[in-house]
Amino acid sequence: MQTRHIADVPVSAIGLGGMPMSIEGRPDRERSVATIHAALDAGVTLIDTADAYHLHADEVGHNEELIAEALRTWHGDASSVLVATKGGHLRPGDGTWTLNGRPEYLKQAAQESARRLGVEAIGLYQFHRPDPEVPYEESVGAIADLLDAGTIRLAGVSNANPEQIRLAQEVLGGRLASVQNQYSPAFRSSQPELDLCAELGIAFLPWSPLGGIARAGELGDRFAPFAEVAQARGVSPHQVALAWELAQADVVVPIPGASRPASIQDSVLAADLELTAEELDRLNSTAD
Repeated sequence: MQTRHIADVPVSAIGLGGMPMSIEGRPDRERSVATIHAALDAGVTLIDTADAYHLHADEVGHNEELIAEALRTWHGDASSVLVATKGGHLRPGDGTWTLNGRPEYLKQAAQESARRLGVEAIGLYQFHRPDPEVPYEESVGAIADLLDAGTIRLAGVSNANPEQIRLAQEVLGGRLASVQNQYSPAFRSSQPELDLCAELGIAFLPWSPLGGIARAGELGDRFAPFAEVAQARGVSPHQVALAWELAQADVVVPIPGASRPASIQDSVLAADLELTAEELDRLNSTAD
């Protein structure tokens, strides 16, 4: 498995997103644990989760607990696995997503996440989404306090725009380790954020990195090049999409979600798929 870095921590070039294992349509616990084990066996050393990845109101942290169980029961050495979690989003249980960026809430949420993960310090803690009711610098200030206290080892933000990324970097005293935004062949509006992260040397973690591209043939002519490159290479469109993202910048570490072992086993192969300049030109041309 190729590696990249989040701050000074080496991680696999392809991570695992845990959300599909805990929200609507989730598999049973046995298959979820098997999926995480398959990722670890394939060399994945970055797993992304959040306290809001759950279905019912009384199971906050469902995905965090699932990941903790999988790491405990894995036959290998889990000490090199970076678990990234997030706080600031909530699910009241009616299918909606709400926000709470209050500093006191974020600090409490981080403590609870650490407890569920069974760690003294969270590897990477990310402010999940800006709360319009709370000044952004106050929310990120809570993350800075957690970093100073040793409750978390690395700090990140998610769903942030360039101005917020620069502000977070300032509030954190230059210690912003990562930015997690939606980015995929079908969703490229976070290109400015990706470019800024590349400029500043901050890891950029695309969430939902496949963006429906696995069904490229069903999405019309716009995404045909992804399917065509995949067919010519004898690989899946998943792999082509992820390899294309990896080629955007050395700071990019996609975190495809998975709920079956076969899905993540296929995705990790993208780390070794080197696209040619001609192929990248064809794929880049599918932008709006």
